[in-house]
Amino acid sequence: MSLKNYVELNRTGDKMPLVGFGCWKISNEVAENTVYQAIKAGYRLIDNAADYGNEVEVGRGINRAIQEGIVKREELFVVTKLWNTFHNKANVRASFDKQLKDLGLDYVDLYLIHFPVPLKFVEHTKAYPPGWYSPDNSEALQYESSPMHECWRELEKIVETGLTKNIGVSNFNVQLILDLLTYAKIKPAVLQVELHPYLQQSRLVKWVQAHDIQVTAYSSFGPTSFVGLTEDGKNTAPILEHEKHGKTAGQIVLRWSLDRNVAVIPKSVNVERMKSNHDITTWTLDQDDREKINALESGMRFNDMDSYGFNIPLFC
Repeated sequence: MSLKNYVELNRTGDKMPLVGFGCWKISNEVAENTVYQAIKAGYRLIDNAADYGNEVEVGRGINRAIQEGIVKREELFVVTKLWNTFHNKANVRASFDKQLKDLGLDYVDLYLIHFPVPLKFVEHTKAYPPGWYSPDNSEALQYESSPMHECWRELEKIVETGLTKNIGVSNFNVQLILDLLTYAKIKPAVLQVELHPYLQQSRLVKWVQAHDIQVTAYSSFGPTSFVGLTEDGKNTAPILEHEKHGKTAGQIVLRWSLDRNVAVIPKSVNVERMKSNHDITTWTLDQDDREKINALESGMRFNDMDSYGFNIPLFC
């Protein structure tokens, strides 16, 4: 089993760390120091998004670490994502420019389309981040005519400026990726999806990797991130509750993804937990471990639009 701590991205050959730090649900009040501490703890990939609403503070944490000489900018791999309301070709670049300014960086390493859902445009001055907001306060989601091929071309243009080195997608299925590959001038470098022992996505992972697209798992701990969001998150038992090999249950679950050559982006505001989650690249699981975890597959998806009351069966 390989003990590499990175994967190489297509086209650029950039080395993307297999263990990154996720910024979802980190409050604005603690985001700067949390990201700073994560970098001090050894994380070199920082995963963020416009929708998380904390890019200003995350950027401050990154720049603080750079200014103190803890890390050089070129040693970091910064990821962020385009939100649904900015898919139109007239809005992609403006949204990216705002995100880059908020982060206080000269470039990002990877820019992803967060969801394949073209929601109606919302002005930054009206609501930011807009989330799943409808401009007329309707409860129903409002879409706009923003074809994915036009949105993708705008991301390619940003690559051409050098402001992002790589581009990719999140929450896409095989059909969407297959269609994208028919017109993309620049192939997606990464797919980010929900992936954990309850939702292993084995066929998707194998297909995507076979097409030289790397995979990043979010919500590696399954229901943990969704306890306060959905009923499944509240009522589903933790994935693992035991330690083995002197490693925590969290470390075992994260290492399970690395053994599949899938990157992970765990989050914690606790420095010791940060260090523990990061310490997963120098050892591996045995066959018994993998078989027990593989047996947990149940197809349970926690980041499901239906769970939030949105009538959009995105993953069907």
